[in-house]
Amino acid sequence: MQHIIDRFISYVTVDTESDPNSNTTPSTAKQWDLANQLVEELKAIGMEDVTIDDNAYIMATLPSNVDHEVPTIGFISHFDTTPDFTGANVKPQIVENYDGKDIVLNKELDIVLSPSYFKDLLQYKGQTIITTDGTTLLGADDKAGITEIVTAMEYLINNPEIKHGKIRVGFTPDEEIGRGAHKFDVEKFGADWAYTMDGSQIGELEYENFNAAGAKLVFSGKSVHPGYAKGKMINSMLLANKFISKLPKHETPQETKGYEGFFHVTGISGSIEETKVELIIRDHDRKKFEKRKKVVEKIAAKINKKFAKQFGGPIVSCEIKDSYYNMREKVEPVIHIVQVAEKAMKELGIKPLIKPIRGGTDGCQLSYMGLPCPNIFAGGHNFHGKYEYVPVESMQKAVDVIVKIAELTAAKK
Repeated sequence: MQHIIDRFISYVTVDTESDPNSNTTPSTAKQWDLANQLVEELKAIGMEDVTIDDNAYIMATLPSNVDHEVPTIGFISHFDTTPDFTGANVKPQIVENYDGKDIVLNKELDIVLSPSYFKDLLQYKGQTIITTDGTTLLGADDKAGITEIVTAMEYLINNPEIKHGKIRVGFTPDEEIGRGAHKFDVEKFGADWAYTMDGSQIGELEYENFNAAGAKLVFSGKSVHPGYAKGKMINSMLLANKFISKLPKHETPQETKGYEGFFHVTGISGSIEETKVELIIRDHDRKKFEKRKKVVEKIAAKINKKFAKQFGGPIVSCEIKDSYYNMREKVEPVIHIVQVAEKAMKELGIKPLIKPIRGGTDGCQLSYMGLPCPNIFAGGHNFHGKYEYVPVESMQKAVDVIVKIAELTAAKK
């Protein structure tokens, strides 16, 4: 396991935070640092056709070692980390033989990773856990996935007696800001199907995700001296607040789970004259998803109708853009690719946890681009913050799953 630990730490200590306000790909120049490191490492372990394009998308090939026809499969992960929490100067801490008690991440700042709050920790009693030092995220999302893919490919290269077909691997930038698949060349990748190694706890296997949209609303107002404002002033901030109050109160991220969708206000800024509100809309069910978008439009339309005479026209504009769709629609026709992963886990003594993703991955976009792409666990927990951690044994199990999937796909029927 030390090999996995060393490889993982060599990745997470490279800052690869992405930037949603950038128009370049990758969105930050520092993502090139790890991208170039990965290219050299893939070559060093013996991968073939290792390429990196002008946008830092990495692809490589492990040739087939069987003489019968086998589908080409792929494994994909992203190397950027979220801008939600700093990924600079990551100092991983290794907790061996975890005793099930509180883990002090940072004594000076009194930051503690406690199983009383994060109950999943207790699953890993006796195992080796890698944590943060309480001042950064860890980057297991998704450098654990990259670690697992590279390690699995190295293992297959060093153990040629394990039979497998042609395997393609791909590493992408900017997944955390929703652009990871935007410039992915599916035709060049050339796989019949693939798996993203980007899930959380051990056993996760996902082929359903949210349908997703983003809404931007701009509320206009009229600024008048407050001493003489009666019947004249229109405060756009109060209009924005009125809009938010009309959204279904119990359909927010903090009050939903499983297949339940939500509305989530992600940003608000303004003045009397103009206020901007941003929100995201999520639902697994396509019909409910479309209804949710209509809810936003209807609330905006009612506000416009109420203030049309006083304002002299529309007082709020509403722009809704779809972001991605539920990959289930594209994966179900080829459900055997999920069944292969499920069988691989069961043969390794891992209980498959098949559940919907309450979010999205590169895989959902890739599925609509012609590359069916379910999601498999990478092992980490508490992504996007200082309490992030990953059990090393989970990463090793993910390596084993990749190897087993390759083996099962190559087996003669």
